[in-house]
Amino acid sequence: MGNQMKYIWEHKNWTDFSWSSDELLSSLGQVRQAQGKILARVKAFGSPLMSQAQAEILTEETVQTSAIEGELLKRESVRSSVIRHLGLEEAGLSAPDRHIDGLVEILLDATQNYALPLNAKRLYSWHGALFPTGYSGLHKIRIAKWRNHPMQVVSGSVGKERVYYEAPPADRMDREMKNFFNWWNKSKGKVEGIVRAGIAHFWFVTIHPFDDGNGRIARALTDMALAQDENLKMRFYSLSSQIMEERSFYYDVLEKSSKGKSDLTAWLTWFMDCSYRAMQKSETIIGNVLAKAEFWQHHSQTEMNERQRKVVNRLLDAGQGQFEGGLTTRKYASMAKTSRATAFREISDLVEKKVLVQAPQSKGRNVHYDLV
Repeated sequence: MGNQMKYIWEHKNWTDFSWSSDELLSSLGQVRQAQGKILARVKAFGSPLMSQAQAEILTEETVQTSAIEGELLKRESVRSSVIRHLGLEEAGLSAPDRHIDGLVEILLDATQNYALPLNAKRLYSWHGALFPTGYSGLHKIRIAKWRNHPMQVVSGSVGKERVYYEAPPADRMDREMKNFFNWWNKSKGKVEGIVRAGIAHFWFVTIHPFDDGNGRIARALTDMALAQDENLKMRFYSLSSQIMEERSFYYDVLEKSSKGKSDLTAWLTWFMDCSYRAMQKSETIIGNVLAKAEFWQHHSQTEMNERQRKVVNRLLDAGQGQFEGGLTTRKYASMAKTSRATAFREISDLVEKKVLVQAPQSKGRNVHYDLV
């Protein structure tokens, strides 16, 4: 790289971050207002509904933090792991794999144990849980150890690669992470909570200390910082879901900030605005939790077998009118793992009990159903 300074970490005292408080004021105000509305609404739920809301948010967070890295997890498997870890009812759910279980455990440890110290041992355990086989795809990686080689973020085909970012040299990992842990453990209560979460996210991905999994661990650390800020062991909005929706902007602002000096105003402004949009979206998820609870209260005396309850819950999870293509006999048979004849009888039974209704203008082979 010669003598030309290219990346933020090449500057002396690069972690002496600064930002314009005046420029952040508006974004901080709206995110705090949205945060207060969510917490007030959720605290009025009572324990059972709070747990259900937590399960929905954690499922979304697990699916989306992997999707950002291009890894598509089966939502049903993720939900099964989440419900089992939260000790909720798990009848009819599929068994999750070790990889999904590990990611769920990381996210839960970050939030439920937010008050515990953060150190290398803890991050090593997260990394080991994230890659239980010792492989990332087909590649064997160093597990529960800082990387020992150069790290570049590259895209493009062979011969046309573009280097978006190069992380600090491997021989700096111990020193860089020690500085990070010192800041983390001393900054709580001294740096504005949401600003601190944004700094932690940027700082960790800038160091890029592991062979793989840095993005997912950075987002888990962000959740942990937000849990510390709210003094709450449950998350009620999914930042990863919103980052996934704005992924191109996310990588763009990270790249620009990593090639600047130590002024994080642009990054922190985007981070807080993204958090605000995540909180707005959680209103929909929380609304679905309430609708689901009201539905089962209304149908508390309606007899349904386990297959019917499973399918109805899938429709409720999707939301009214949001189950793609509507419920058909074929889809029912697939979800319930039963024959089409049984699926037809059980759908007819649910229609008779006013749980399901045939969608208007759907006829013949195209007939499909939705919740009443």
